[in-house]
Amino acid sequence: MTTQRMARFHSLEVESVHQETPDAIVVGFRVPAELREDFRFSHGQYVTLKLTVNGEELRRSYSICSSPLDVDHLRIAVKRVPGGRASTQLVEKLKPGMHIEAMTPMGSFTTPLEASRSRHFVAFAAGSGITPILSILKTVLRIEPNSRFTLFYGNTDTDRIIFRTRLQELSAQYGERLAVHHILSKGMDEDVLFNGRITTDKARQLLARFVTDGLDKEFFICGPEQMMVNVSEALEASGVDKKHIHIELFTTPVSPEAKKEADHSHGSTSDFSGMANVKVIIDGREHELQIAAKGDAILDVALDAGLDVPYACKGAVCCTCKARVVEGKVEMAMNYALTDDEVADGYVLTCQTHPRSARVVVDYDQH
Repeated sequence: MTTQRMARFHSLEVESVHQETPDAIVVGFRVPAELREDFRFSHGQYVTLKLTVNGEELRRSYSICSSPLDVDHLRIAVKRVPGGRASTQLVEKLKPGMHIEAMTPMGSFTTPLEASRSRHFVAFAAGSGITPILSILKTVLRIEPNSRFTLFYGNTDTDRIIFRTRLQELSAQYGERLAVHHILSKGMDEDVLFNGRITTDKARQLLARFVTDGLDKEFFICGPEQMMVNVSEALEASGVDKKHIHIELFTTPVSPEAKKEADHSHGSTSDFSGMANVKVIIDGREHELQIAAKGDAILDVALDAGLDVPYACKGAVCCTCKARVVEGKVEMAMNYALTDDEVADGYVLTCQTHPRSARVVVDYDQH
């Protein structure tokens, strides 16, 4: 258990904007010396940007693609999403010299690294899901010289492969320690295994062909929901322990089945349906709120009360609104970001959390 300073927004200057593909850019930020410690990050984490589009405040999370070993660099990738207001504005209008509000790095899509370990890291990515994987890949290969990395990367076609040149350079640099396999939905490869989408069967075949050594393994999956489900099914069918499977979603799942599976409760089942007294602890200060069990989530009520609580997606995908329940019973409607261990330890996504007892205490200062 650690207590950390609450994540806050800071104004960062855009240092560079590189057009990576026709619909994706790489943005570099200049982090001033006085904020270096605040913006220290782990491989696989993300930053949340706050911007205004047509008078409305929008918050969007973007994964960091640079390695934490390169202390002078903080870079993210932004891919234009059809109909996406934030991504469209960033891709079309962001220029060097501009300033943008960025929250300090967060996220648990990572794993501790040790120079003495000899492991096989395996990643499945699709589209912009490559962004945190690139940070993980570069960091693993430098910190664990006896480990290797295999990447299965799905895209529509060659022109849409984000970081294609960089991956080629890294493959040349690390030789047999890094294997990159591209799977294109519109591909025409003679080997049909590299054509089409990453289905459960395709993931199983890829694993059977390219991941056969006896090394300890860590698996990372980042991309759309269906790919995540497909790869997870293939891994679990192969007997992989869930604690070695790390998942990062880039979109909010919407299927009823997924929502049903994501329900979580703390404490025994409760029939509580009245008004709860909810104490919210943030930055060491306590705030008392009255929240209906069948009403808005704790995060929404806290925001309405004027509390500066952190949030980004409000869709159970990121960990920005993570807090710990230290008293009382609550229920999460959805969870696609916290690990089983975190949930067991009392952590919740407050954007999805509702009180299930008359008294609840939620602490944002415990991360």
